Amino acid sequence: MQTDMSEQGIEEIIENSLIDSGYVRRMNANFDEHYCIDKELLLQFLTLTQNDKLELLKNRHGVYFEQRFFKRISDQIRKKGIVKILRDGFRDGDVKIRLYYKKPSSDTLNAQSAQNFQKNIFSVMRQVHYSESTPNKSLDMVLFINGLPIITMELKNTLTRQSFIDAIRQYRTDRSPKEELFRLGRCLVHFAVDDQEVYMSTELKGEDTTFLPFNKGHNYGKGNPPNHNGLKTDYLWKNIFESNSLANILERFAQLVEEEDEDTKKVTKKQIFPRYHQLQVVRMLLEKVRQEGPGYRYLIQHSAGSGKSNSITWLAHQLTEHKDSTGEKNVFDSVIVVTDRKILDKQIRDNIKQFAQVEGVMAPATKSSELKTYLEAGKKIIVTTLQKFPYVVEDIGELNNFNFAIIIDEAHSSQGGNTAGKMNAALSKEENDAVEEVTLEDKINSYVESRRMPSNVSYFAFTATPKNKTLEIFGEEQLDGTYLPFHNYSMKQAIEEEFILDVLENYTTYESFYKLYKKIEDDPKFDSSRAKGKLRSFVETHELTIAKKANIMIDHFLDQVFRPRKINGKAKAMIVTRSVVSAIRYKLAFDRILKERGLDIQALVAFEGSRTIDGKTYDESSMNGFPGDNIRKEFKKDKFRFLIVAEKFQTGFDQPLLHSMYVDKILNNVRAVQTLSRLNRSYKPYKKETFVLDFANTAQEIKEAFDPFYRQTILSEGTDPNRLNDLYDDLGEMQVYTEEEINQVIDKYLDGASREVIDPILEAMVERFKQLPYDDQIKFKTKARSFHRAYSFLSQILPYNQQDWTALATTIKYLLPKLPKLNDDDLSEGILEAIDIDSYRVDQKEMQNITLEGNTEVEPASTGGESFIKDPQLEYLSDIVQSFNEKFGKDLTENDSIRNFMMEELPQKVVEKEEYQNTKQHSDRQNAKIAFKRIMQEVFQDYMFDQFDMYQKFTENEEFREWYTDKMFELDYRFDDNGQRPEQ
Repeated sequence: MQTDMSEQGIEEIIENSLIDSGYVRRMNANFDEHYCIDKELLLQFLTLTQNDKLELLKNRHGVYFEQRFFKRISDQIRKKGIVKILRDGFRDGDVKIRLYYKKPSSDTLNAQSAQNFQKNIFSVMRQVHYSESTPNKSLDMVLFINGLPIITMELKNTLTRQSFIDAIRQYRTDRSPKEELFRLGRCLVHFAVDDQEVYMSTELKGEDTTFLPFNKGHNYGKGNPPNHNGLKTDYLWKNIFESNSLANILERFAQLVEEEDEDTKKVTKKQIFPRYHQLQVVRMLLEKVRQEGPGYRYLIQHSAGSGKSNSITWLAHQLTEHKDSTGEKNVFDSVIVVTDRKILDKQIRDNIKQFAQVEGVMAPATKSSELKTYLEAGKKIIVTTLQKFPYVVEDIGELNNFNFAIIIDEAHSSQGGNTAGKMNAALSKEENDAVEEVTLEDKINSYVESRRMPSNVSYFAFTATPKNKTLEIFGEEQLDGTYLPFHNYSMKQAIEEEFILDVLENYTTYESFYKLYKKIEDDPKFDSSRAKGKLRSFVETHELTIAKKANIMIDHFLDQVFRPRKINGKAKAMIVTRSVVSAIRYKLAFDRILKERGLDIQALVAFEGSRTIDGKTYDESSMNGFPGDNIRKEFKKDKFRFLIVAEKFQTGFDQPLLHSMYVDKILNNVRAVQTLSRLNRSYKPYKKETFVLDFANTAQEIKEAFDPFYRQTILSEGTDPNRLNDLYDDLGEMQVYTEEEINQVIDKYLDGASREVIDPILEAMVERFKQLPYDDQIKFKTKARSFHRAYSFLSQILPYNQQDWTALATTIKYLLPKLPKLNDDDLSEGILEAIDIDSYRVDQKEMQNITLEGNTEVEPASTGGESFIKDPQLEYLSDIVQSFNEKFGKDLTENDSIRNFMMEELPQKVVEKEEYQNTKQHSDRQNAKIAFKRIMQEVFQDYMFDQFDMYQKFTENEEFREWYTDKMFELDYRFDDNGQRPEQ
């Protein structure tokens, strides 16, 4: 007999496997397509478990029993969904009927419940005829619990040149969502399966049906790994469909929820079923916690698009009821969810409410008294923000009898600093109530232990882009000394599975060229390094250069995005700027250009606080016309197509309609990934690509930033504590303090002594510091800061205490602010008033697809040695300008000169007019300005044919004319022939 290699053969493999695991085989004749129930099997379950209630209903309904009873069940499922009906049962009159027995969290504590669970009947049926109107239509396979359908499957075989794609097409075109079996909520999920891959959908919508991959992933990408013991997809029926697993999904993951649109307030229903990696990570973490108990750290590296909010929700809820290895005691008393993103604060709270089966299990906490109250009231899940958490845990040392799970959303290195230290101190079980004398050594031990990982707290840190410190604090150390996350759903897999888009696919970089000129007679000296940094920032944030780049951005958006109607005509763009001043100037430029072109689209700007430029104060509200808190909501409106940002909205901002990004800011490492990832949210089926135009970074720099996070982020090695020993020795050799003084400071500090006692000791150190040579002062400050930074990090992760480290770090923390300030910006002060722009040009380089490899490891966190103050290099202003121009002004020609006509020739003609000079010398500023503007219009007429485009713009655009004449007047009036301001 030959092997059956057909699609029917796959059906038999699945069916036989399920029957071997305890399923019952049912014939398709047993299925009632009208009520969508295997009536015989349901009655069998009810007779076995609730026969008295069944007999009561039979007597009550008489000959109409089946008609009324099965109609009641079918109607209730249609109204509430299969999940709720199986979990809660239903009522027929005054009779409560259970349709399913839940699996208890502990078989030993709930023996009766465990026996009841075994009475559930899991069954499988092939070739199910589901349609009353078209009896010949059949579905490959359906799974049932107690006669109620929960999962449907269409199966395909790649050996016969059909795949899951054909199964998906079949669901979309030949499986009407109007059929009872395919109505939303009737089943948990619909699977399209072949021997290579699995896809799923929770709601059929005809051609608009969305199918998501339900694959393990392979080589950090899509698909499934080779299976030496069967088909690649057999995990679906051997693991996922196993009765205990399926019961767990039904009870702990699946849910029919209602979602309200924030704008329209329209409520829609949505069936939730976990994706493979979500199910896997929650189960793996729960098993690890069961084995290890509290006191451990877990890093979960899940890419954007992974559905992290649901993963956190499921984990939080299940941790509250999770038993230890004995099966008798909960591992944790309470779960605290900490999020650094305000939008997710509400989202996670709402999600937990939807999944929580007990009313009042969840509460938000904003202060410590609330946390204590909630714990005493039995609240199991407490949601707070990272900003609020230090206040929540303050002064609550009595919580040391509780075990806590802390779930951190988007864990970053900030968790390695003071905030995590406060968490540990407040939640630690360590008590110091010994009656013997408390020595300095005891105090130091207690102080360090308060910053350590306490045994009653476990951390679960979720992030898409773990930094080196995050990996070392929360990751798992390997035998080779590297650190890895506990679980990984990679950026590569998320892109290949189309949950997010590849933002590096259409990446265009620009290169700027510019020249400056010295506009004063004197030639003062400045610190060349700092001065050149200021010069470049000056050029890139100048109104004229911003206007040029703004035109490029708007032209690109209109030609490549807006007019081609990307994302079904709804596409939006983000402009990432280098500073608040830059953002304000971009907003002004965009407003002017869009108005000038008569476009009915607008730009919004987002930044913190306010700034005063040229005597006028700007903030979000005044520039946008509504409060800053409304930006996220207002940006959804169709008329707002550009969002100009300075720091705000570069992380944690999900807007699927964002299609293009214009970057005018240097982005490094994680910041580059987080910022550009604002574009990657999918919007199917309309959003097919993204565009990035980058004016500040090279393609190679962006590749190097993304590469470590593409597959799995690996920390090459842990931080070497001997670096701290080396810094300790180097600082001691500089004789700013003595060992005795260090011990005095820490002793008095831990005793709560007055500042009047500690300050004199520190001041003596300051006086010795002042006696050091300038170079040694720089070295001491550099190494002291490095030591304190390294200590704050290492004290949390090392398995031992080093008392002298703690004493020195505490002393340095309060000594550094007292040390005199060394040369900072003073040697470059005033340079911007002495120069101006001569020429500026920005050139587009080629658009490219930046290809990632993902083989880069991140280096350990730096712990010191690098200088934060550089020795000043004084140069003449003329030499600084020449050097700057040689670096940034190559390839410029006369045609590139901004000053050539508009900045030099034309205004000079005005200045030379005797009438203007007389007014300037003998009248006030206002009359001089009026004369300048009038003469400018007269002089410009002489050039109307040679400079027609500029003349036309000058005469027709009042806003531009006012801006230009104002600027030209200011440039002349600011300095007279001797470089001095004229009399006012």
